[in-house]
Amino acid sequence: MIKKVFGREIIDSRGNPTIEASVITDKGEFVSSVPSGASTGASEMVELRDGGERFMGKGVLSAVENVNNKIGPALINQRTDDPFFIDKKIRELDGTKDKSNLGSNAILSVSMSVFRAAAAEKNLTLYDYLSKNFSFEKRIPRPCFNIVNGGAHSGGGVSFQEFMIVPQKEKFSKNLQEGVEFYHKLKKIITEKYGKSSTNIGDEGGFVPNAKDAKEVLTLLHDINKNLPIIIDVAASEFYSGEKYTVDGVKKDRDEIILMYQEIVDSFSVIGIEDPLYEEDFEGWSELSLRLKDILIVGDDLLTTNIERMKRAKKESSCNAMILKINQIGSISEAILAAKEAKEYGWKIIVSHRSGETCDDFIADFAVGIGSEYIKSGAPVRGERIAKYNRLLKIEDEIINKNNN
Repeated sequence: MIKKVFGREIIDSRGNPTIEASVITDKGEFVSSVPSGASTGASEMVELRDGGERFMGKGVLSAVENVNNKIGPALINQRTDDPFFIDKKIRELDGTKDKSNLGSNAILSVSMSVFRAAAAEKNLTLYDYLSKNFSFEKRIPRPCFNIVNGGAHSGGGVSFQEFMIVPQKEKFSKNLQEGVEFYHKLKKIITEKYGKSSTNIGDEGGFVPNAKDAKEVLTLLHDINKNLPIIIDVAASEFYSGEKYTVDGVKKDRDEIILMYQEIVDSFSVIGIEDPLYEEDFEGWSELSLRLKDILIVGDDLLTTNIERMKRAKKESSCNAMILKINQIGSISEAILAAKEAKEYGWKIIVSHRSGETCDDFIADFAVGIGSEYIKSGAPVRGERIAKYNRLLKIEDEIINKNNN
């Protein structure tokens, strides 16, 4: 039974305000905080920000007020054994399609805490609760380490937003070890090639080398381990304008950028491309998917964890994998439904953090609980990124110990 709900303003990894919410039940206090993206899809749910001079307009006291004065009172004495019902109740209280009334940040912070409370009510870990209650086969996901940052996640660098290595060991702990070792080797190589200043890091902990284009970055990674799989997050909508893509200073049309991807795939061990084209160009995505049949074509801005957009992408064969971000859709119940939809399509799922993160490790349990194939939480550095990876280490140990008993 919910006794109290309250929110507070805290600071995220970029130094911007975000919201943290507590839900207090007979089982204790359950606290969650929400992230925020820099590169956002146009169809994402609406974060509520205050405007004005305070925190340069980025304050979230209005969202906090909505938790304390609107959402909280509506949930007092509600049972936590049906978090889907509670999410629905909050969405009805909001009354908008994009959650712009209460704010998706306000709604999600409470939703996360309610799901944590629901798991505790059944004396289960969050990942076991999600797996058992919503019929998912739990899985430790493969980590996608964003070791070079570009685009909106850096103060310089190339147009592509993320270059991720994807180790293929059997255990998560071994994949994390390989990611850490690769990261430090790359730091040494970047220092020798570009100078110490090029080992500055972007929002997600990846390096920002003074490379001229994506191929130069991919060559750096290839020189360390040519067989290690790579996923690139292009975030093409960020540099799309007037039906042209300005890639590392060169304008390309759709056909030219698709040809560039084909050349990259032919030359490097790239297994996936995220957001390769403008987020409304479903037709172009379909063409690319047809040409690169053996590559993961991953929808992020294209889908925004939104089932309506997922259905269109499936109908048009636009992608075969999705990024699942809980704050894009703004409630855990809707994120679960999106995961179920993706599994029906046979899509791979990459559960993802955001560039503006907190040390909340919810998505680690979420990724395991819904059985996602991959998780991305940035480079293997910085507390807000490592929190997720360290939680996955603990989950792996728990699962191994249970299986051995």
